[in-house]
Amino acid sequence: MATFVVMDHTGDSRQYFQADDSEALALAEARFKELTSHGYTAATRTGAGEALIVKSFDPTAEETLFYPRLVGG
Repeated sequence: MATFVVMDHTGDSRQYFQADDSEALALAEARFKELTSHGYTAATRTGAGEALIVKSFDPTAEETLFYPRLVGG
């Protein structure tokens, strides 16, 4: 089971989907595009404590973390 973890000002939310379900994958890819188009950065885990920023949906990733842009001021 794959997971999207979406960070925001309230904490985080999780969306789970089966990687072998074509309908679930289509919905997950649409959600990926929605979040990244709203300024979220997506990253996948590559090892213990390591992450890689991704620009496109990876259906093989076990976990994708989305975090909003940081705003300074």
